Amino acid sequence: MNISKTKMNGLVVLLFIAFVSVGAAVANNTTRRGLGVKYRGPCVSSNLIDKCWRCDRRWAEYREKYATCALGFGRNALGGKGGKVYVVTDNSDHNVENPPPGTLRHAVIQKEPLWIVFGKHMHIKLTRELLVQSYKTIDARGFNIHIEHGAGIKMQNVNNVIISNLHIHNIRVTGGGMIRDSVDHVGMRTGDEGDAISIFASRDIWIDHVSMSRAADGLIDAVQGSTGITISNCHFTDHDKVMLFGANDEYAEDKKMHITLAYNHFGKRLDQRMPRCRLGFFHLVNNDYTHWMRYAIGGSSEATIISQGNRFIAQQNNLIKEVTHREKAVESVWKHWTWLSLDDDMRNGAFFRTSGDQTALTKLRHLNLIPAEPSYKVGILTKFSGSLACLVGRPC
Repeated sequence: MNISKTKMNGLVVLLFIAFVSVGAAVANNTTRRGLGVKYRGPCVSSNLIDKCWRCDRRWAEYREKYATCALGFGRNALGGKGGKVYVVTDNSDHNVENPPPGTLRHAVIQKEPLWIVFGKHMHIKLTRELLVQSYKTIDARGFNIHIEHGAGIKMQNVNNVIISNLHIHNIRVTGGGMIRDSVDHVGMRTGDEGDAISIFASRDIWIDHVSMSRAADGLIDAVQGSTGITISNCHFTDHDKVMLFGANDEYAEDKKMHITLAYNHFGKRLDQRMPRCRLGFFHLVNNDYTHWMRYAIGGSSEATIISQGNRFIAQQNNLIKEVTHREKAVESVWKHWTWLSLDDDMRNGAFFRTSGDQTALTKLRHLNLIPAEPSYKVGILTKFSGSLACLVGRPC
């Protein structure tokens, strides 16, 4: 077959365009989670928090370095830095009044700073809510640790807690009763509400690389003036009310609430509250939102929400394209609330209804916000969200 030089050049150009298009599609798909393909390439630290510690094969020898890696409003969380290492060897939780040594419950009620690690793979069914004392790191790197089919984790009137690399799922409402919350105090507790992680009147909290799904109430709730919180690199699926930040429109202490959400993947089968905010200031940076069923970001009571460099992929249903949802206010009121969308990537018709002072970010830079990467990088920045399969002696 004879082909003229002009036609041949045209064919080459078309083939090149096709190659680039397919390559771009593959590159985009490889940055998405949930495709059923497990990443098996070399260790990659893709965002500012992960670059602080990941891909060093000696990470287990220098666990406390992790406490220097938090960014955002939870950057001051020390966890158990400087304390002893406590190894959890027993997955039981039968005695909540006098938990035996070696259990997770016995570890978290100690008053001294502790870096809590695990001695083996575990599935832990908490019979009552797990009450965590201040200056604790729950570090599940190195083993596959599931908190499942029982109560969740509660931080109440504490500070400096780090929670890392857990799987938390199928959390249920459990009863109250006498529960030990420290080595020198046992108290009567009412039944919990079924939150996977509950933060009550606490500060300096960092939750990182946690995989969460299916709880009776919220996956993460922060209430009663809790502040100084960063939630990063987490993966959320299969839930209705994902996050609640502030539980009462009239609780003035929540005005001081500062929470950062960074590099998280809000994945399949989530309905709403990613998060739902009241009164405080919330920085949502470089998160990936996939297919919400009602809305992604909601709020009331003059919450300040800065959405920066996120990716929002809407459902096909034209009735749920809007990212935002405002509650308990008419437009003449909520139009004064500061809700900003800056360099967000809106896909499949998604849209963010902004309001308030659109120059507010320039007035808030003194708060040491996490600098936003361009939204086209979100797939890479969140690629390794959720619990990591770390092995001691190998890059994690």
